[in-house]
Amino acid sequence: MGADIRLLLIFAAAMVILLVSIIKFKVNAFVALLLTTVGTGLFVGMPIGDISSTIGDGFGNTLGSIGIIVGLGVILGRFLYESGGIEVIAQSLVRRFQGQKSRIAVGLAGFITGIPVFGDVVHIMYAPLVRVISKKSKVSLVSLCSATVCCTVAAGAMIIPTPNPLAVAANLNLDYGVFFIYAFFAGIVGCLFVLPYSKFLDKQDKRHNHTYDLSDCDEPAEEAASTPAKHIPFMSAISILLVPIALILIGSFVPMALSEGNPLNTFCAFIGDKNIAMLIGVIWAAVISIPYRTKKASQIMSDAAGQVGLVLLITGAGGAFGNMLQSTGIADNLTTTLSGFNIPLLVLCFVISQILRCAQGSTGVALITTSSMFAPMIASSGISPVLCGIAICAGGIGLSLPNDSGFWNINRFYKISVQDTIRAWTIGGFLTGVGALVFVCVISLFQSALPGLL
Repeated sequence: MGADIRLLLIFAAAMVILLVSIIKFKVNAFVALLLTTVGTGLFVGMPIGDISSTIGDGFGNTLGSIGIIVGLGVILGRFLYESGGIEVIAQSLVRRFQGQKSRIAVGLAGFITGIPVFGDVVHIMYAPLVRVISKKSKVSLVSLCSATVCCTVAAGAMIIPTPNPLAVAANLNLDYGVFFIYAFFAGIVGCLFVLPYSKFLDKQDKRHNHTYDLSDCDEPAEEAASTPAKHIPFMSAISILLVPIALILIGSFVPMALSEGNPLNTFCAFIGDKNIAMLIGVIWAAVISIPYRTKKASQIMSDAAGQVGLVLLITGAGGAFGNMLQSTGIADNLTTTLSGFNIPLLVLCFVISQILRCAQGSTGVALITTSSMFAPMIASSGISPVLCGIAICAGGIGLSLPNDSGFWNINRFYKISVQDTIRAWTIGGFLTGVGALVFVCVISLFQSALPGLL
């Protein structure tokens, strides 16, 4: 029993080192994760040579599983951005949902483009448009901001080919197509939770006569936001998202309907492989966007490579930390201890991910650490690993605090106060995550009857 307590204390010390490094000393998450991993191995008494190999194995295995698809996913999003697809999707939806329904438009736009495009890019692109919409529709800016950012981050935290849910799927050894389907609907439910809240914010602002400075949204800004340009057509922009996703789904579900010896299975498995599907998607995006972009495909890919580098380093370091927790027995010991509290596993996955997200501000670190930590427990639990993965992703969405760089990006781009940022994003994001958790808890009641969950 003493050894068990010792391992728990070492884990607690490791988490303190990680959090203090990131929050107090502003150490880059990649370096902080590596330092914490090394420290954990030393405290446990692992031989120095084994520490190095454990880090290398964890780092390599993680990137070996998702490195290619993460890189291709970033390139895909960059083609969508450079061809004007983000603006086209947003403006097309805004034209269909005007006035009080504009929060639905910006929420849908954020959800769709949040899948392949990094959240900060979407915030930069949408913030000026959202401010113009607020001025024209008389809908509270914080209401529209909440709908936009919560739906954007819900997609980014839960739906592949975004890096963070990819890492969760890899750590839990999930089928990517099955994970996409259920995570997609969980994300939709999460958004349905936040939209009524955003409407409540609008009513609250009107009741208290809370206004925003929209003086910079003058006529030139409005014209710039609505003037037609040589942007990619709406359906072509959507196809950039759908082609790789459709191929992954074909690879996951078509073999279920065919006999085992059918030669079509081999073909579907090939084009549905996550790496091949994303490669085909990138080729499609490069070709279809030719008339609508000013940069060459090689330049776009180079720009994307610079963006993806740090993401891969953090993801790999998270894998190394998770491998250290498993190799030292800390993960097994921790999950055994937590199971003694009789907390439902889905709720436990959400809560631990949420605590880590809230404590250190990074969705990626929270998701990778939690999924690595809980992988053995999930595998032997009898609960669908797919649903556990979604619960972990849902826990990484909300309760963003000022220790999160995303908090300040939203505050700055939308030009709202800290208090309004908390109302729009911190609370709104938490409700979005809870909505997704409710979905997976309900679905878990039918997991034996639904395809792909067990």
